[in-house]
Amino acid sequence: MSNTASDQLHKLIKALTRPEKRYFKIYTKRYFADSDNNYQRLFDAIDKMDVYDEQQLKKKFHNELFMNQLSISKARLYDQILKSLNSFHANSSIDAQLKKLLHSAEILYKKTLYNQCHKLLKTARKLAIKYEKHTTLLEVLTWEKKLIEKDNYTEVNEEELEKILEQDRLTLEKIKNFSEFWHIKSRLFYILNRKGKARNANELSGFKSIIDNVLLNSESAALYFETKYLYHHIYSAFYFGIDDYENSYKHLKRNVELIEENIELFKEEPNTYFSVLTNAIYVGTRIKKYPEAFAYLKKLRELPEKLTLNRNEDLDIKLFSSSFSIETTMYIILGEFEKGIKLVPIIEEGFKLYGDRINIVRKAYLYFNIAVLYLGEKNYSEAIRWINKLLNDIDIDKSQDLYCFAQLLNLIIHLELDNRQLVPYALASTERYLKSRNRVYKFETVILNFIKKISKIRDLQKADEIYAKLLQEINILTTDNFEKTALEYFDFLSWAESKVYKKDFKELVRKKAGI
Repeated sequence: MSNTASDQLHKLIKALTRPEKRYFKIYTKRYFADSDNNYQRLFDAIDKMDVYDEQQLKKKFHNELFMNQLSISKARLYDQILKSLNSFHANSSIDAQLKKLLHSAEILYKKTLYNQCHKLLKTARKLAIKYEKHTTLLEVLTWEKKLIEKDNYTEVNEEELEKILEQDRLTLEKIKNFSEFWHIKSRLFYILNRKGKARNANELSGFKSIIDNVLLNSESAALYFETKYLYHHIYSAFYFGIDDYENSYKHLKRNVELIEENIELFKEEPNTYFSVLTNAIYVGTRIKKYPEAFAYLKKLRELPEKLTLNRNEDLDIKLFSSSFSIETTMYIILGEFEKGIKLVPIIEEGFKLYGDRINIVRKAYLYFNIAVLYLGEKNYSEAIRWINKLLNDIDIDKSQDLYCFAQLLNLIIHLELDNRQLVPYALASTERYLKSRNRVYKFETVILNFIKKISKIRDLQKADEIYAKLLQEINILTTDNFEKTALEYFDFLSWAESKVYKKDFKELVRKKAGI
């Protein structure tokens, strides 16, 4: 058995919001005679710790009886915090309200207060149907059956029994429908999250094999709102994965419409709306739907007010990371690097405020984007600082596309800084990484071969020839749908053009964006 002290209680306490901590204090006073009870004292001591230190606790409370069995005291405190949270959030969501109604109905049933039980179940049924909570509706229907059975079926007729069966079948069918759509979506996103977009014929075939499911032949196969959302969600991701942005955008727009038509269902699940809006912004920008993309960005920032959400840290973190990630991406695509750099101080404050609570992949994307923004403004020292933060400070899954292209961008920035002594080491490190991850696609090979050659050349004329060769090879690769994905991370094509034609990189990007 491990001797390491568990820090689970510390993590739970640190995850609490200020209102939740205040409520716990009230909760302990309400249920314990001593207002200065041991639970609250232990809670306060742990709350003050940035890093959990059990030895420090033992020193602080060395004369206290509850320290004789600290593991038990911690377990009881953990349990009390959960009970406090259950009480605090008892009516905070539809799911919580339904659980409370069902539990109350169970208590009334066991006390033989059947009429009161029936009234609560009727309320629960209406709520479950309105908000499409089908698994909970199944529980309601089960309790309604128990009420019928306790009277030996004297209060029901055959027609009503048939209606019950019909409701059961429909509910079960919808649950099955959701499970099947969820499975298709999850298979697709499993591949996308692990490998990124299709980069060869085998990966494309893997995407298409998922989409060939009969459920996806028509939207009519989706039986209710949530599965209709999943239908469009699957197709928007599929088309994104094969670089068909026009069709991806159509499905994203349809999902924005679906959500806004059923906004009441999303007040408790803003993450879905977050995700759809950020994806619509990104894809819309890629196909030059700039006014629509900025309109979606405005909706993203106004989302808490639109959904009348209670602001909390979790929501603020998601809003911060999502909105700034997508906004910096937009400025990169538009070549408006200076506008993006103006956001950096705000982003840095967000990093300080939220720290490790920001999703590491989202943080890595922000680091990458900031590096590109500085590169676009020719501030290469800041660009290399941010790309190094991504490569060295973030424990991101190194199989991801983002980490791969961060390695390549690192080489480009070293070239711009004329770090000729460092380039061979960075190059060797990148080659080892790509080989170990089986990621040596055509595009990566072209960039690595270019870096090998250019890092050894001092003659300007020969250097121009190498840049021209790079531009030619990248232009060829852009005709390959599997390889042009690389340009979404950084515009290597415009960068090569700037070297060959002696033009400003920023102006070339802006021209392509139509600005």
